[in-house]
Amino acid sequence: MSDVLVAAAIRHADPGAPVDPLTGAVREDRRPGRASDAGPAALEHALRLADALGGRCVAVTVAGPEADGMLREALAAGAHEVLRVEGPAQDGAATARTVHRALLERHGVPDVVVCGDESASHGTGATPAFLAARLGAAQALGLLELRAAQGALHAVRRLDAGRSERLRVPLPAVCSVLAGSVRPRRAPLPAVLAASRSAVPVVTVAPPTSPEAVRTVAVRPYRPRPKVLPGPSGDTARDRMLALTGTFVPRTPPRVVTAAEPAHAVDELLGFLRSHGYLEQGG
Repeated sequence: MSDVLVAAAIRHADPGAPVDPLTGAVREDRRPGRASDAGPAALEHALRLADALGGRCVAVTVAGPEADGMLREALAAGAHEVLRVEGPAQDGAATARTVHRALLERHGVPDVVVCGDESASHGTGATPAFLAARLGAAQALGLLELRAAQGALHAVRRLDAGRSERLRVPLPAVCSVLAGSVRPRRAPLPAVLAASRSAVPVVTVAPPTSPEAVRTVAVRPYRPRPKVLPGPSGDTARDRMLALTGTFVPRTPPRVVTAAEPAHAVDELLGFLRSHGYLEQGG
């Protein structure tokens, strides 16, 4: 499997403008941006998979020239090649389309794409899913572990309530890993010096000429649909108001029960459930 191509899709994070907490003045930050929180983990997993599969690793990002330093760090860490893509990256779908076209033009179809578990879509992590759909590849999202064995990928995915599941992911595959899932390697000084003088290849991907089948036309806060309820019964406005407020509906007044023993508390609870029909009498 010497021709296996493993791509590490790294998102470039803008450091933002620092604000003085006392005066509120906005200062200019001349430092270049860095990889997102999950970017180093995605690169490290991609490097390990390339070594295990006997292939090569390509680090790719969609950003401007400010991301060249981040890509040179990927070269110093062991990436065989890097690629910076200039093109539309407004949301997860556009980023996936841009990365897909750039990889096809420059390197061909990747066997594995490792992404961070986040995206340009407000951190929703939709980019890996869109990219898997374009590649026709299997996808495994939110991974804590990722390794290659016997021509397939083996992963551990985080679930809710502290649970996890083990996955066997066939190739080709798109995997997204969580930040902190692996400790990134530290590049040696000779590699850092050599990478600092390396040129970063740039590919420009033009926006599609034809409209996409599905595109976002508006973004607004979610509002649930109102429920359709029957009108209150009554011949007069007063009767209808009483029906709405339930003024004359009989109710069981609340009461505070202080049980001296646990058994008494259980008897009170069972009696309440029986009186309201949750348990059968004598059950």
